[in-house]
Formats: sequence, C-alpha cells, structure tokens
Amino acid sequence: MLGEYRIVGRRASEIAASVERGVGSGELEPGQLLPPMRELAASLGVNPNTVAAAYRTLRERGVIETAGRRGSRVRPRPATTARGSLRIDAPAGVRDLGEGNPDPALLPPLGDALAAAARHEAAEPGLYGQAPVDEDFARFARAALDADGVPDGPVAVTSGSLDAIERVLSAHLRPGDAVAVEDPGWAALLDLVPALGLRPVPVALDDDGPLPGEVERAVRDAGARALIVTDRAQNPTGAAVGAARAAELRRVLAAHPGVLLIEDDHGHGFVDAPLHPLAGVTDHWVLVRSVAKAYGPDLRVAVLTGDPVTVDRVLGRQNLGPGWVSRLLQRAVVHLWRTGAVDARAVAAAYALRRDALVAALARRGVAAHGRSGMNVWVPVADETGTVTRLLQAGWAVAPGARFRLAAGPGVRITVSGLPPADLEPLADAVAAAVGPVEGRSYG
Repeated sequence: MLGEYRIVGRRASEIAASVERGVGSGELEPGQLLPPMRELAASLGVNPNTVAAAYRTLRERGVIETAGRRGSRVRPRPATTARGSLRIDAPAGVRDLGEGNPDPALLPPLGDALAAAARHEAAEPGLYGQAPVDEDFARFARAALDADGVPDGPVAVTSGSLDAIERVLSAHLRPGDAVAVEDPGWAALLDLVPALGLRPVPVALDDDGPLPGEVERAVRDAGARALIVTDRAQNPTGAAVGAARAAELRRVLAAHPGVLLIEDDHGHGFVDAPLHPLAGVTDHWVLVRSVAKAYGPDLRVAVLTGDPVTVDRVLGRQNLGPGWVSRLLQRAVVHLWRTGAVDARAVAAAYALRRDALVAALARRGVAAHGRSGMNVWVPVADETGTVTRLLQAGWAVAPGARFRLAAGPGVRITVSGLPPADLEPLADAVAAAVGPVEGRSYG
C-alpha cells in the first residue's frame, strides 16, 4: 500500500510527523491510500486511538483526507504543496502573463498618501487602546458599501482579503467542516481551506458566477457549512455575478439560512461590472474588499463588513493577535480615497479593452475564452501541460490551470494587465497554435 515508505512513531505527534515527512519528500504520493488505523496501530505496537489522533492531526493540517469506509489517503494536493509553487518561471526574453499583477502604470503614486498619514501621526500619535478602525476609514468604506447596496453592518480592517477570509472561516467553522468554493477558483483560497482542516466542495461556474444548482448540491448534499463567492473579476475566469444570477443565488441561500456566506469583492475599484451582492439572506455573512489590485498589492489593507456577530468575533480574535491593521496604512488609503487618486472608470476601461480584445481575437481563431470582468482571461484546453510548454517556447509564460482547479477541466490563465494593444494579435496567434480549436469547451 505504501511501497517502500515506512510510517514510524510511538506517539500521535511522531506518527503524524512521519506521514508529513513522507508527503514532503514525495515518498508518499498525492492520492496514496494510508493503512487502516487498526492495521497501522498493530504494526507500530500502539493503541488505535493514538493512530486516530495522528490521522486527525493530519486532516486538520490538510495533509490527508478521509472518505468513510474508503479510508484515509494523502490529499490530491496536500496543503504542504502550495499552489503558488505550480507556476512557470519566465526566462529572459519571455513575456510573463501568469502572475496576476495589476499594471503598475495604473496604480497611484503613494508618496503623498504616506506623507499625509505621517503628518496625521505627528499630530495625533497612534497608541495602544485606540479603536482598531480609523474613523475616516470606516466612514469612507461604509459610504462605498452603501452605494453598492451592501447591507448595513459594522466595518473591520484586515491585512488583505485572504486574511479576512481566514479569520471569518475560523470564527465559525471547525476542522472537518465543508466549504463550497468556486472551481476553478482562487489558488490561495484553495490552499487555505484544507490548511485550516476544512473540506473544500467544488462548485462549477459560468460567466455569471456559481451555478445555483451546484450551490444547492454543495449545501444540501455535501453539507457545506460555508460558501465563498467572488462577486466580480473572478480569478481565474473573469466571471461576474449578474442581477439575474444574484437573485437565483439569493433564493437558494434563503432556503439555507445557517450557511455562512463570504463574498470576495476584490474587484472594487478596477472592474467595469456592477456589484450585485448576495448578503442579507443568511444569518451570518461578510463582504470583503481589498485595495490591492486598484491601489497597490503592498498596501495590505482590506475592508470587511458583515453581520455584527461575525465582525465582533473577527475583531476579538484579531485583538489577541496583531491587534489591528496599521492605522498609518488606513489613513494612507483614506487619503487615496479622498483625493480620487484612482479613476476607477478609466482603470476598468483600460483592463476591459485589453481583455475583450484578446477574447475577441481568440474567437476569430476558433478558440473559446472567458473574461467578462477584471484582468484575466481563462482559456479551456485539452492538454494543459502541452499548451503551457508550447506557449513558453513561443515566448509567452501563462499560468497553468492546475493552480486553480479542484475538479474542473484543464485550462490556462492569461493576465492581460500589462499587455500593450500591439501584442494582442501575436499573443492570440500563439495561443491558437498552442491549443488548437476548443470551441464549446466549458469551465468544467
């Protein structure tokens, strides 16, 4: 069952560490079946409860998964193998379209904003005991949320979207709980869920976002206790939840009010699609907005709003860790907001021009591609590895779809943020040559 690898240890921690070493070294391969607990206990001469505790620890760390009578096996992609490592390094002379970064030319300069924050600090030093959320930050953030129809709720600040999502999941769920996630979806999130000991349940989507029937299946049949939805600029497909789809999803969620709803609106400030929030139909919900893509990835600031219980839990746990997100950074962001440092319409139009032009150019060559909003284009392919390799040989580095998939079909993600219009046609030629006609192929 395990080939040449031998699990060792007398205590639960030692057994868990032995399995983890085998996974890390590659001697225990993804999907490999582990011995039944009683069998391993007999071979090690320990109590079966000791092995059960070791397996429980490994599940909570996202190293293994258990499927009832089918036993325990190494996860297809263990949490110890980050999806970020599934990347293509662009050698000299190759255009890198795989990192997902915004166009630096469309980001605002930060000098004035940081100087304004420093002047505020000189006049009113930030000290222990002050509110974790700057008053002006909360006011600007809440006004923008109100304008987009997001239900009323307190405001918290986290160190980016992923930090917010981790805190919310930890506030409500326990290891072993199921979480419905978009498939294909955000690579970092697909790593985070199993790393928290939670079980990801894939939900298929189309250009309008998660399919209502898939959400119903995940909640009713797979027992998902939480659902994570990207409202617009979905990574990697560019999907955006439209008004009709939002109404359908709200009806599904209204029938399951105990489901924790997490909405990721990282596209705020750089997308050309309106927001259609789902919040308000479940007992517990949050909506998260990062400033990374519109104002700068190194500004580790995200807005979080939600029901009072959830926000209170997040703030309480945050207080026991970092305490708060730097109010200097919060005030710098306030300055950017107050001065209109980013023309959201112009930025959205710039990304839309490149994205739509590439999708259209591929369509003329018989290649189906997706990119309704944001800065990414998703191209379903038959041979993911071969496509990535052939594009690299042609001078283009793209992101392999394995970074973003659970059960969905293969594909590649192309980030168009820094792509000049003159490069669109040559890129479309290269993609068409690499993938061949794939018209009609879907996300899944």
